[in-house]
Amino acid sequence: MPFSKIVALGHHVPETVITNQYLSTVMDTTNEWIVERTGINERRWVDPTKDTVANMAAKATRMALKRANLTEKDIEFIVFATITPDYFFPGSGVLLQRELGLEGIGALDIRNACSGFIYALSTADQFIKSGMYKTILVVGAEIQSTALDVTTRGRNVSVIFGDGAGAAILQASDKPGVLSTHLHSDGRFAEELYVKDPGSSRPREIRQPEQILDTTDFKVVMNGNQVFKHAVVRFMEVINEALAASQMTKEQINLLVPHQANLRISQFIQQKMQLRDDQVYNNIMRYGNTTAASIPIALSEAWGEGRVKENNVICLAAFGSGFTWASALIRWI
Repeated sequence: MPFSKIVALGHHVPETVITNQYLSTVMDTTNEWIVERTGINERRWVDPTKDTVANMAAKATRMALKRANLTEKDIEFIVFATITPDYFFPGSGVLLQRELGLEGIGALDIRNACSGFIYALSTADQFIKSGMYKTILVVGAEIQSTALDVTTRGRNVSVIFGDGAGAAILQASDKPGVLSTHLHSDGRFAEELYVKDPGSSRPREIRQPEQILDTTDFKVVMNGNQVFKHAVVRFMEVINEALAASQMTKEQINLLVPHQANLRISQFIQQKMQLRDDQVYNNIMRYGNTTAASIPIALSEAWGEGRVKENNVICLAAFGSGFTWASALIRWI
């Protein structure tokens, strides 16, 4: 049975930098208020006339392909994680296929929010292990800025989120690169972090355009206290699950790349696990929470900075809407 490994990473973020100072001019907030609660200093928001989820994903993909000395034609399958697709349907996977000039290959869309990239990575890993494909593109990409309520009413959510895309190229290997993946969910808490509309479970008359335009149900609803309380527990559980599966200890982690949800959560996990600063990578300060894109963007940056070296053990972990949580343990080979 073949194994899989990550051979290259890439990322793309929009040019427009949205600082905390700018947000303080459009809502009742301050730089200090945002930094204290989230750790975020700035984030990137798209120009809707130029950027799409699919074309940002294509730019991240081309960076990864160039780094691996591969071409678009080497890609045999696409697994695309996003909760902000360009269209309600079809999914953005086929749009990325079109952007890359590929014809006929399969494209699978994953809608697991902040855990989406690890779910997508796990799916690709299984396809490669089965022998079905040898080279798979795994992408996480989001445009969230266009749906945010950028007023004082929506500040608890709108100060957190940013836009961007990250990509990983997985290939078959005779040695295990992806050591294990672990996926979990608990739908009892689905409404603690969700967007209600557009959804299909309302009567037809409620879903008419004039009704949808008059409602706030297409905005993000987040119970921040519940999310934080569950996140710090599930992060720890799923990281330890990954270590136990490979009979490793926390001391053997060269780099933990957590989903960039909130710097306070990452710092809490680091403190509880007694990890050194050089064992944890965070970039939420620059990009905010980019949901399914956050882990591949962070991993791509860490790799580019020389923080990921041959034979290193990398742990990826995420928690988010659903609730869903997941981890992956990777040896860089």
